[in-house]
Formats: sequence, C-alpha cells, structure tokens
Amino acid sequence: MIQLKHLFKWYNVGGTRSFVLKDVSLDIAEGDFISIMGPSGSGKSTLLNIIGMLDEPDEGEYIFMDENVLEMKAKKRTQLYQSHIGYVFQAYHLLDELTVYENIETPLIYKDISSKERKAIVADMLDRFGIVGKKDLFPAQLSGGQQQIVGIARALAGSPKLLLADEPTGNLNSKQGEEIMDLFKQLNEDGVTIIQVTHSEKNAEYGKRIINMLDGQLK
Repeated sequence: MIQLKHLFKWYNVGGTRSFVLKDVSLDIAEGDFISIMGPSGSGKSTLLNIIGMLDEPDEGEYIFMDENVLEMKAKKRTQLYQSHIGYVFQAYHLLDELTVYENIETPLIYKDISSKERKAIVADMLDRFGIVGKKDLFPAQLSGGQQQIVGIARALAGSPKLLLADEPTGNLNSKQGEEIMDLFKQLNEDGVTIIQVTHSEKNAEYGKRIINMLDGQLK
C-alpha cells in the first residue's frame, strides 16, 4: 500500500543542514497496524505528516497505492487524501466555528455522498462515541478528552482505507484510551490500515509491528 524510499527531511540552520529524517525507507502493506515509538524530536510526527500528505520530504520517494505522491499536482494529492486517509491529530485540529456535528460531517462534504447519507453517517458516529448530547456544542465548550473523541469520530466518518493517529489517546483517561485502542483494533481487523505514533508501550502493543525511531532514523 505504501512504500517510502530513502526519505530525507532537513532544515537549514546557519548554513548547515539539521536533519529531521535521515534515509527512512519503509514498506507498509494493506491491513497492517504499525506503532511508531521514539523520544520527542525523533522525527515520528514528521514522518506521519509526510505519509498523511501534509508535509513533503526534501529527498526520497513516496508511493501510495501504486502512485508517486511527490510527482502529483496538489489537487490530485488532496483528492487522494480526502478519499483514502483519516487523520487523528494530537492537537485535535477541530474547526472552532463549527459544531461537533458539523466537524464530523466535514470530510463527508468532499465525497460524493447525499445529504441524507451524510446525516446517517454522522448520527452513527455521534452514537458510537456517546456524544449525541454534544452535537450542537462548539469545540471551545468541550473538554480536551471530548475534543479528541470528536477528532477521532471525524477521522472515521469518511471510512478511510488508511488511518493515521498522532498520540490518539494523549488527552483521554485510561478507560477512554482503552476503548479507542480497542476500536482501532476492530477497525484494523475490518481491513483498515493503521499507523499510530505513541509514547505508550501499552498502546504500541495493539499494533502488529512496532517501529522505533531515534534521531530521524528507523532503528
């Protein structure tokens, strides 16, 4: 499904290159569940952002479903992202001016889905995550944990083939965290490919593979 070949990412600091990613190569099969671990600053989130098409490497190749992502025009890349990828961000990235309901509905608006179908999908997500009573609230009216759950519901609303999660349980209590990881496991069993970045060894063990990063390299 995904092939990353010799990825490099750097910033120029005072005339010298400061590497965030160094020669990262990785193959990810459809249906895989990968946990990426490593200390802060090891390049985990940068790697996830490149896979999620939110960032680009300075060198290397990225093949997604047999297509070379880095050679695509921006419009095509956006279409690919919207069609196949769900992203759970550590910092939520909910739209402040939209209600919970509208935030969850957002990824569906870009798909060819009727309004009736969108309503049904959003209702199912609100129900699944126990947030029906919060549907008309705005993100600022929610706790951090509730915002995280809305972010996860939004990522799943579009039935992605690939789910990317950056510290998906970072703002949840242990019971909520466990429920989310069990949900991820179930989604993976249903065929969704998952890549998560986590500091939690317990969460990492839900993955089929654990990949460790240090100083921008895979260990």
